[in-house]
Amino acid sequence: MSELSGDKLVLRGLMFHGYHGVKEEEKKLGQKFLIDVDAWMDLRRAGRSDNLQDTISYTAIYRIVKEVVEGPSRNLLESVAEHIAMTTLTQFPQISAVWVKVGKPHVAVVGSLDYLGIEILRKRSSLASQ
Repeated sequence: MSELSGDKLVLRGLMFHGYHGVKEEEKKLGQKFLIDVDAWMDLRRAGRSDNLQDTISYTAIYRIVKEVVEGPSRNLLESVAEHIAMTTLTQFPQISAVWVKVGKPHVAVVGSLDYLGIEILRKRSSLASQ
């Protein structure tokens, strides 16, 4: 993430119940997922105008995350994050890059932890090569 700089929208600590995982009980019972999102875009115009139409509402990105996490079951957190990132980039062409962190706070691991998870970074400039 350090290679990117500049303005970004920041969503932290989003929590939803979903049915993702490779184990049958994860798909049946579900569990909580913690999501963080950063979306890079130029915020100068919104800063000068003080007009919501010159930016992207946080709630629009929140809805994408909610729909993906509470939506159809996926085996891997990587797939959950990829879907969030690609949907965000597709719906909002003014976003140049998006970083998504997906965490599972309740995992079958002996020991103390906050969560286990993954982080991905997707840039609009690399969409054409996919």
